[in-house]
Amino acid sequence: MQIKICGLKHRDNIEAIAAFKPDYVGFICYAPSPRFAAELDDEVLAVVPETIAKTAVFVNETAETIDQLIDKYHFDAIQLHGNEDPDFCARFKGDVTVLKAFGIDGDFDFERLNPYVGSVDFFLFDTKTDKHGGSGKSFDWSLLDKYELDVPFFLSGGLGMDNLEEVKSIKHPQFYGVDLNSRFEIEPGLKDIEKLKNAFELLR
Repeated sequence: MQIKICGLKHRDNIEAIAAFKPDYVGFICYAPSPRFAAELDDEVLAVVPETIAKTAVFVNETAETIDQLIDKYHFDAIQLHGNEDPDFCARFKGDVTVLKAFGIDGDFDFERLNPYVGSVDFFLFDTKTDKHGGSGKSFDWSLLDKYELDVPFFLSGGLGMDNLEEVKSIKHPQFYGVDLNSRFEIEPGLKDIEKLKNAFELLR
């Protein structure tokens, strides 16, 4: 199971997390988020080994800005968390790994995802909110049984130490990884290293 730690800002915190060897680390490039990484310092990103995919998270950003930040910070992956269409996603696929996030609730129509096949590398299924993630709330994971495409997905939304054991029991053939964020924080953007240590031990 792949592990992505999202919403990072602080160098020492990132360095401690990198020691756990997550597969992906995420930086929020969306100003309204309390985890907004603002102007990332090159020294902050320098503590991330090349074996860890540096992921930039965007919400309805322009392609030009995304291109500029990929070039500036050498991001390996982007996570698109807004209303980006398949053509927009496809613009970046091949240059970086593309994750397309969708908020899931009981009314979600998984057929919406069909046009994205071939345009993204992964889906990320988060809890539907009006804040584009980071809610700390989980959705009904039985809804994943409705997902029948061949594109692997990350599970996000309300993952914490109280439900990670349950996550391990998910047997969906396309379940690829978890995205850990708000329930492993001391404050927005600052992760609780001891909690994450326990999470890595449980998941690996």
